[in-house]
Amino acid sequence: MSIVSSLSAPAIGRGLLRLPHALLRGLLAIVRAAFGRGRPEPHAVARARIVLCMIVFGGVYLAIGGRLAMLASAPEGAVARRIVATDAVASARPDIVDRNGLVLATDVKSASLYGEPRRLIDVDEAVEALTAVLPDLDANELRQRLSTDRGFIWLKRDITPQQQREIHNLGLPGIGFMTENRRIYPGGTLGAHVLGSTNIDNQGIAGIEKWVDTRGLSDLHLAGFATDRQQEPVELALDLRVQHVLRDELFAAKEKFKAIAAAGTVVDVRTGEIVAMASLPDFDANDPARSLDPKNLNRLTTGVFEMGSTFKALTFAMALDSGRFNINSTLDARGALSFGRFKISDYHAENRVLTLPEVFLFSSNIGTAKMALSLGVDAHKAFLAKAGQLDRLRTELPESAMPIVPKRWGEVNTATIAFGHGLAVAPLQAVMAVNALVNGGYLIPPTFLKRTREEAMALGTPIIKPETSAKMRYLLRLNAEKGSAKKVNVPGFYAGGKTGTAEKVINGRYSKTRLLTTFTGVFPMDNPQYLVLVMLDEPQPVEGTYGFATAGWNAAPTTGKIISRIAPMLGIMPRTDVPPAESLLANTTLARVQ
Repeated sequence: MSIVSSLSAPAIGRGLLRLPHALLRGLLAIVRAAFGRGRPEPHAVARARIVLCMIVFGGVYLAIGGRLAMLASAPEGAVARRIVATDAVASARPDIVDRNGLVLATDVKSASLYGEPRRLIDVDEAVEALTAVLPDLDANELRQRLSTDRGFIWLKRDITPQQQREIHNLGLPGIGFMTENRRIYPGGTLGAHVLGSTNIDNQGIAGIEKWVDTRGLSDLHLAGFATDRQQEPVELALDLRVQHVLRDELFAAKEKFKAIAAAGTVVDVRTGEIVAMASLPDFDANDPARSLDPKNLNRLTTGVFEMGSTFKALTFAMALDSGRFNINSTLDARGALSFGRFKISDYHAENRVLTLPEVFLFSSNIGTAKMALSLGVDAHKAFLAKAGQLDRLRTELPESAMPIVPKRWGEVNTATIAFGHGLAVAPLQAVMAVNALVNGGYLIPPTFLKRTREEAMALGTPIIKPETSAKMRYLLRLNAEKGSAKKVNVPGFYAGGKTGTAEKVINGRYSKTRLLTTFTGVFPMDNPQYLVLVMLDEPQPVEGTYGFATAGWNAAPTTGKIISRIAPMLGIMPRTDVPPAESLLANTTLARVQ
């Protein structure tokens, strides 16, 4: 009888169970010896280290060999399909939602068609059948691709369910489908410039979509960790309701005044949150190719413009904050300012000495330029730099433009820049500065993401004194009551603002007939909460404007319509008893708006 046969089954089982324990004890002994534990002989330490290296490398090679064996045993084409499937799952993106949780961008599952040329039986049959269902495929190109010896090729990404069913019913060997993530934008054109777009592989290439990738999503894709269930939505500051109203009114104004373009934004002056932004012409975010048309650029961030008289508000804030001027100051506007052959005059000349509020109400270029010149070129440049007007504005949107600043800045530059000519900035930059003029004096970087008041104040930089801010609120409200901003004075919302009409530079010269009109409106002026900017590019005189195409006749009433529609949405109800503008001067020591 053999030794094995003399052992009982239980004994054999106990022996097998002891075997792993014995191996483990032996491995631990080798590790201890390799690290010199227990003071072994030197030659024993060297031998143990060699054995340990052999075990480690042996394990690595076994793992690689096992993996290769699995791949070799897989059906032909399965490896390529598995790799592509992994990439498709990795391209999942987080939803983008507005401040109220409404979906602005999301992923949906979509079928894509692929081929495995090695498994095809009849290439001509496949080409004929596929082009019958997908007539946009080029038959010659398709035949050439299917005639190769490749294991996997894409035939068409993102096909419809109907097309998938028809192709499936053909029963063609070597033709299959891969489920991928496809980005859709339920709002279509709403917020398209802000949201941006993705490419065919669902990677962000513009707007917030690109920003999301730069925040680590692309790294997660490469690591294979970005799945649908692991990503929290990206919450924007946009309000889809306000966005709809803004675009609706801009579209109506563009059509009414026959402008070539229109743009606008709504911003919370207390936090810098961008609640809405639109630029027309725009595009459907589901058709990103149209975003490449130069006409569809985002004029608020990627365009730079001379902002016209809107910039006068900055000059007034600088003058009042310097202490050299006050509300009771006067300026002589009886004659034009001359700089060699250049003359600065007023559009509606009063030809008299004006008080400081009158300079603002009559939008006097002469009076505004004299204020800036009295403070000096260096002081003017320093204030504009402090207000963020001389550097590129950075936001979450990758697309931004650099201001066009004079290379040589002399007195004539200060005089013209004081009333908004000679310095071109992105409109959102000007909005940021005007926010500071009314919110208590704090320059707060604008953002497309939700932000609390506390977070905003931590980022804010004081650029004017609180009492100066109170005086600017008074001037803006006074302009709505008695000046060029009367058409923004919609009942009950206590709005104020400043018009801006800039002559466009055409062939190196300012054109009297091709204008850029802007209006910056703020409401309510006794506790400013929101700013509305409206821009119209080359508006025309129409019935009811009496031959005028300036901002007071087009951009201002458009802003008034927007305010009357969005204020209740933002929790601001109309009032029946609004105080006069002079009441805003009662407490000029207010630290900041509440």
